[in-house]
Amino acid sequence: MDETTPTVSLISCMHFVRRGVAKAVPEKIELTEKELEKIIKQTADDLRITEAGEDQSDDEDEAAAAPRDPPADPNDEFNFEKYDEEDDVNPVGIGTVATVPNLGDLSENVQINTEGPDSDEEDDIIKPTDNLLLVGHVESDASILEVYIYNKEEDSFYVHHDIILPWFPLCVEWLSHDPTDPNPGNLCALGGMDPVIQVWDLDIENCLEPAFKLGKKPNKKKKTKRVGHKDAVLDMSWNRNFTHVLASGSADNTVLLWDLDQGTPHTKIKCFEDKVQSVSFHPFEAQTLLSGACDGSARVSDCRSPDAHRAWSLAPEIERVTWNVQNPFCFAMSNNTGKVAYVDCRQDSPLWTLDAHEKEVTGLILSESVPGLMVTLSTDQKMKTWDISGAAPVAVSERVVRAGAALCGAACPDAPHSVAVGGDNKQNYIEMVDLNISEQYTERFGSRPLLKPAVPAPDPMET
Repeated sequence: MDETTPTVSLISCMHFVRRGVAKAVPEKIELTEKELEKIIKQTADDLRITEAGEDQSDDEDEAAAAPRDPPADPNDEFNFEKYDEEDDVNPVGIGTVATVPNLGDLSENVQINTEGPDSDEEDDIIKPTDNLLLVGHVESDASILEVYIYNKEEDSFYVHHDIILPWFPLCVEWLSHDPTDPNPGNLCALGGMDPVIQVWDLDIENCLEPAFKLGKKPNKKKKTKRVGHKDAVLDMSWNRNFTHVLASGSADNTVLLWDLDQGTPHTKIKCFEDKVQSVSFHPFEAQTLLSGACDGSARVSDCRSPDAHRAWSLAPEIERVTWNVQNPFCFAMSNNTGKVAYVDCRQDSPLWTLDAHEKEVTGLILSESVPGLMVTLSTDQKMKTWDISGAAPVAVSERVVRAGAALCGAACPDAPHSVAVGGDNKQNYIEMVDLNISEQYTERFGSRPLLKPAVPAPDPMET
């Protein structure tokens, strides 16, 4: 094997960002050698503490958040009950967390470069027609968040900037809610093998610290208790209706609902018997959360009463769950043996179950814009498209992906026939696929008028 070839190079997670939310020219942090030396020393000290086990203590329940105005229903901590009554509330912009202060005593000497790029740095400019693709990339012992630029019209796809991560990334979610700034933001939450979630500001390059973190490990010396999860964070979902809420599913068999304004979990959902691998807030109902777990069940919970839920089975383990924006009563779920099932929440059993692949279905997409389109990806190295507009699914197209065993996928929100695929092929671990290259796909979906993207209602808590 070539010495330059990494032993491992794979994409573990990815997420598209809509056009128009990123700054045209991200700010850049410039640190002196002295400041870098201090940061490296602090990182080494933290690693020694972790290796010595000094940050471990008996598991504790999540710390209570600061008090807020109580809702009418004491079980409805986010006031979901009154959500529909607040339709006339005007939304307030939300945005960028200040990253520099999180560098502690180094912040006094940090320089932020806001000058525009030189003429030979045109690729640094993020255009209004550019989409961002957030990618968790693991190469040998290094873990990186890569921020790709994708422009369908210009046929461009490249890494704009990246962020070094301290652990293996497992999930990534975009959000705009900043608890300290009323302006629109461009933030990225990352979950991984560590139970603490990191939130990064994508509009600042060369960051060495996240904008803020969700969760805290226990520390006997400092007499601090655990806040948040006890094990790896496997998936996250941002609530686009209640924008101060983020859900996270974990290997500790729980889902936490984080209040981003307080920085603490307000609600724990613990009806699962195994790891929670996939979570998805309903596109229109702020209080409704869909979760899929390794116990073989997908559950729909009302966050106002987290102990109450309905469940549908697709044993042995659920891999992915996703709502159908085109038909919001319905969702799809996939499992680790290649099956996909489609559920109407008003029915006790799935409407249909499909043997879609030979191995686990790791990518499951229900298009927001192309009527009836479902895309599935699997570690059997295949991508398939299906028409689910009728009573039963119809296979439309199939291809072998160049990315190897597919580990994740994402549909571009502004180019509905474009799908990104991440896999474990060391030479070609990521690819953009134009579904229209398939004649079968074009014949089936090409003449269908695209649907307008759904826009969630304003968050009544943002006042």
